[in-house]
Amino acid sequence: MTSTIRIQAEGFEIAAEAAALTTGRADIGAVIAFTGLCRDEGGRLSALELEHYPGMAEAELARIAAQAEERWPLMGLTIIHRFGKIAPGEEIVLVLTASAHRRAAFEAAEFLMDYLKTHAPFWKREHLKDGTVGAWVEAKSGDDLAAERWA
Repeated sequence: MTSTIRIQAEGFEIAAEAAALTTGRADIGAVIAFTGLCRDEGGRLSALELEHYPGMAEAELARIAAQAEERWPLMGLTIIHRFGKIAPGEEIVLVLTASAHRRAAFEAAEFLMDYLKTHAPFWKREHLKDGTVGAWVEAKSGDDLAAERWA
């Protein structure tokens, strides 16, 4: 199985990442891609700042990727999470899951995103167009409820 986990400041190319996951693989029947984008929050956001602890964050993402690999018959997965200041419309996260069949790929992608939204060691802070810096963004209760179904 091919696993790629990266935390990076720069953007990513979804098609290139999907090609890296599938090139030369005739056994893969489904690839699910989820891309999370920075919203402008009603036009008031100039950027979303994301911070993490290097080393710790990669290890935690590898741990949850291993759980996905144990639960579903995956043939590959990619997790890319950005950090730094990200403008509205830019990509924040990419999750790709590959399997012989779609159900496993869909479920594994949902599992990974539910984890990333609730437990991944990233901290978010809003930078507003009026020049102020907001407080650190709290997790939403709906995200916690979504993640509970995997316990």
